[in-house]
Order: sequence, then structure tokens, then C-alpha cells
Amino acid sequence: MTDLEKHVNQPGRAKLVKQVRAKINELKIDYIFFQFISVTGRVVGKGIPADHWERTCEKGFQLVYGATANLFLDRHNNYIGYGPEAKELVGIPDPETFCQLPWDKKVARVFVTCFRNREERENPGGHLTSDCRGNLRIIAKEFKKKHGYQLRVGTEPEMMWLTRNDDGTPTGKGFSKPYCYHIDQFESLRPVFMKVMEYARAMGFDMIQGDHEDAPGQLELNFMFDDVLRNADRLTTYRQICAQVAREFGIFACFMSKPFMGVSASGCHHNISLWRGGKDEFSPTGNDPKKLPGMKENYMYVKGGENTFMPDGDDVQMPQKAGLEAIGGIVHHLQALTAIGCSTVNSYRRLWDTGFWAPVFADWGFQNRTTGLRVSAPGRFEFRSVDSMVNPYLMGSTILAAADDGIVNKLDPGEPEERNIYEAMEAGKQVKKLPMSLGEALEALKNDKVIQQGLPGEMYRLYHEYKYDEWARFMSTVTDWDEETYMECLP
Repeated sequence: MTDLEKHVNQPGRAKLVKQVRAKINELKIDYIFFQFISVTGRVVGKGIPADHWERTCEKGFQLVYGATANLFLDRHNNYIGYGPEAKELVGIPDPETFCQLPWDKKVARVFVTCFRNREERENPGGHLTSDCRGNLRIIAKEFKKKHGYQLRVGTEPEMMWLTRNDDGTPTGKGFSKPYCYHIDQFESLRPVFMKVMEYARAMGFDMIQGDHEDAPGQLELNFMFDDVLRNADRLTTYRQICAQVAREFGIFACFMSKPFMGVSASGCHHNISLWRGGKDEFSPTGNDPKKLPGMKENYMYVKGGENTFMPDGDDVQMPQKAGLEAIGGIVHHLQALTAIGCSTVNSYRRLWDTGFWAPVFADWGFQNRTTGLRVSAPGRFEFRSVDSMVNPYLMGSTILAAADDGIVNKLDPGEPEERNIYEAMEAGKQVKKLPMSLGEALEALKNDKVIQQGLPGEMYRLYHEYKYDEWARFMSTVTDWDEETYMECLP
């Protein structure tokens, strides 16, 4: 039996398919977006009338392999990842992720798992390793089986709301002024973020807090942490929600990390913890539990269990042994992880614009914002160098790879740094710096076989091809800065 057949026929799935049909009828759904995630974190897929739900659940739909790389042409005009001669992937819906879109209640979405074509000569119907969401599901399951731990993640999705020109293009100007935590500027965007929260809660987000950040039009709205896969799904959905709200208000939802120099960039800090045990609990998030606009899984959060990042000795700050080893793994591989967490050329504008909260050193400490990792509160640590353009599925998979290495090889993160890292270095401490360009980060990833395990099979090749081409395009482009600086210069 192929991986595809096992997925379609897994115990309990037929019951879920029938439950979704009941939801389709109850909610009067006409159309469904069947979606998966590309190498860059883009949502791709197909729209299919709801009449074909059962057929699509059994047979799936086909789409060119190159969709996993956004069907993007490299600088030589060749398709990245897969040529036009390649067969087509098969997308099989995961019924537990079915949810109505609150802005158009005749439409729903469902995530899919991708497989190789049934007619492939090699591994027909096998898991498609360029499916980053499918990879994360497998890697997280294997990590839990091996160590008994579940990775839980809470993300801090910063982004900027910008104004638009009459033709719909972004002006590059923030909708509000760059005043951090300023309630009046927060209030200026209240209709926008309240609509975001309305849609998010309808789709199962337990929204917990929000604020205006340091850059023009910059907001951060936080939702409850959860299992790494569900959190990645929610971050992806959050971006879709912001894009829709922007259309409704005639403004622009910008997830570019650094559109403005001299003010803070948009990060996406990952707050991480490792747990043993726990169980899923239902959170209605303002919905009628008897008439949910989606499957119950959308409204579940894992709660309870033993948090290995909590102290177990006399030191009220120091994590337990397993937590320290996981931190050790991440500190050890932080250079390669930067290629995932800071995934664009623009990401490194954030790291170069010093003094605006972006850490550039591979170290850790308690409440220390100058280090790449900080224990922000007992029981979790904050991976700070991740930015708003991150693919959360790749980030989750590679964090698990680093944590696995830390636990298996009992990697010591060293003593937590309590000093400002710059003061510590002046005092003689040797600290590795994070890569300061996409090209440098990709080289670190190329040389780190452990982190590549979080990009299994074709995933690493696809990511390297896509991102190296992005770097090469940048390096082969003459910018306005080049012209202004050198055009009239004599050697």
C-alpha cells in the first residue's frame, strides 16, 4: 500500500469526511479552497465546488510539482525545482482542518497533504518531500516517538499596515505613526485589528493580546501557543486573514521584514517549549460549540503535561536537563537556522540596522534581548532572530532537528549571558555572529547536515535552488544606491 493509500484509508478518516459533508450542508458551503504551502510559505492550491468533496477526499486533485516552488523561473528562465516535463503531485485533503471563511460564508478552506503521482516510476504515491507541511507532521511525530516530547510554539507575528495609492499599489507609508505601545496609534487602527480578531476567532484563534509596535503602521496581535503544526497552520491563516482585511479597508498588509530603515523591522519571534504529556482541549473562541463554523480540531489547543523548560532545581530560572540540551542544539546550529528564520535578502536589513531589537549573536540568556535566544519567562525560550517572512513549517521542522541533536548528543548551551552581549565581548567573551547576508546564511545551511534533516528528501534541494537564485538575482542587480554612490565617481 502506498503512502497515499495509507493516508486516505487511515482509521477514522472516513468518519471525518462524513462530518465535513454534514458541515457543508449545515453551513451551505458552495466552494472549497484546497490549499498547501510552498517553499516560501505561500498558500497555493485549487478551488473546487463543494459537490465534489467526497471524490476529492478519495482521489485528490493534481497540480504541477512546481507549485511547491511557486512555479517560479530562475534567472536563467528555468523553472525552479521541477521542469515542465515533471508529472503532477496529488493533494489529499485533511478533513479535520475544514473551516468556513468568515468573510464569505459560502466558501471554506481545507489544508491538504501532498503525494507523488500515482504513475511515477519511483515511489509512486509516496509522501512528497517538497511538501513542507507534510514534512513537519512526520518530523514532529517521529520526534515525539523518539524522545517522548512534543514541541509547542507561540509566534509573535509583527506586520505593517500601509496606505495605498489610487491604483491600489502600496505607498510605502505606514497607516499610523511609529510610536511603540502608543494606545492612540493603536486606536487609529482599531477598526482594522478588530476585524482581524473577528475573523480569527471565528476560525478558532484564541486571541490573547495586541499592541502597536515601533514602526509606521506596525501591529502585533498574539494568539495562544499550541502544537507546532497547528500553530504553523494558524500563522498561515492569520496572514490570509490580514490580506483579506486589507482588501476590505483599502490598505496594504505588509509582511516584508524591513520596508523602512531607522525603525524596527517586523519579526516573528518563536516562543518554544518541550512538553511530555498533555491533551487537546476545546476552546470555543466566541463560537457556539453546537454550531461551529468548522471542524472541532480548529478549536483545539493542547494543554497540560510536564514542561521540560521549567526549572526543577534550586535555580528558579534554569530549565531542566532536556530543555537545556534542546537549547544547546539550537545555539549550536543557530547559523544554519538563520537561513530559515531570515529567509530573504531583505531579512538582513533587519540585522544590519543595529539598535532596533534584532539580535545578531549566537548566544542565550535570561531576559536578554541582545542574544539570539532568551528565556523570556520560566518555561519557554524566545527564538528572536526569526522575521515576518518565515515559513513556519520549515522553521518548526528545523528547530526539531536542532533540538533532537541537542538531546541525543547532550549539547551544552554554556552559561546564560546576563550582560549586554556587546559589553561581554568587550570583556573578552568569544561569541559567534549570525550570518549577515542571505548568501552567508545559505552557506551555513549547506554545511550543516543536522539542520538539513529538517528539510528531508527534495525539500533541501528545492529551498537551496530557490533561495540561492534569489541571492544571485540580488547580487546581479544594479540598485538605485549603486547609481547614486558610484555613477559620477572617478576612481
